[in-house]
Amino acid sequence: MKTENETLKFVFITNCVNEDFYNPVKKGVHDASRLIDVKADFIGTEEVDIDQQIEMVDNAIKQGYDGIALSITHPTKFNAVIEKALKHGIPVVGFNIDSNDPSNKRLSCICQNVYEAGKILGREAMKYIPEKSRLLFTLHSVGVSALDDRLRGAQEVLSNKNIISQVVVTGIEPMKASSIILKALKEDEQINAIICTGQADTEGAGIAANILKKDKDYFVAGFDLSAKIIQFIEEGIIRFTIDQQPYVQGFYPVLQLALYCRYGIIPSNMDAGATIIDRNNIKTLIRAHQKGYR
Repeated sequence: MKTENETLKFVFITNCVNEDFYNPVKKGVHDASRLIDVKADFIGTEEVDIDQQIEMVDNAIKQGYDGIALSITHPTKFNAVIEKALKHGIPVVGFNIDSNDPSNKRLSCICQNVYEAGKILGREAMKYIPEKSRLLFTLHSVGVSALDDRLRGAQEVLSNKNIISQVVVTGIEPMKASSIILKALKEDEQINAIICTGQADTEGAGIAANILKKDKDYFVAGFDLSAKIIQFIEEGIIRFTIDQQPYVQGFYPVLQLALYCRYGIIPSNMDAGATIIDRNNIKTLIRAHQKGYR
């Protein structure tokens, strides 16, 4: 156990590290670190690369960090390296994406209940999507358990509408995502709704729907916030998005790791929430977004 006078050093390790989604996470890390006088690095892979992410955790163990916050992008593949960290006396907490494997030894996770969030999206979308609609579901990356679980939740709910659907993978760049979505829409002109599972594909769907708005009014809904997603919600291009409060996913892991290292207080799971953001409440979020909290 560290004394209060010793400076603690933590590292956050994630995938898609440069995605805009992580800007509020990084602010949360910075604010909490300054508040309780610890140091924290934020690193990760450019794309979804589980092997590289595991290697980063392994290097963090070798470098002697006092604690690790990890986005657990695969339910089982991180188990061994997490257990290795714990055996070296380095606590590991999850953030943003958790493992649903009971043998995973991470101490806690601060994240959205992604499957339930997918169902929330599906239930809200049901209000606007007619029976037997043709839907386009999108994932920005393959192999990310959180995206798969959101998709599963939304599909489960919307199956009650007897929908016909397909799934496309868009990549993590919104402009590239929009071109892939546009291609899918042109190949099947009967599609009338786009349901997304992450920030990049939600923004990309908004770009695509905005390009085609003179010809057809698409229903678009998805996850997370960005300046462009906010703009599209204000303009009615995106009907709504599901927010997972990324700021708290950076802030609370720092506190949990510090309390554990200094006082032995055991970390506990926290649900980051699944709030529906639409034109009715978007203006209340704009100032917080501009300040980096949302």
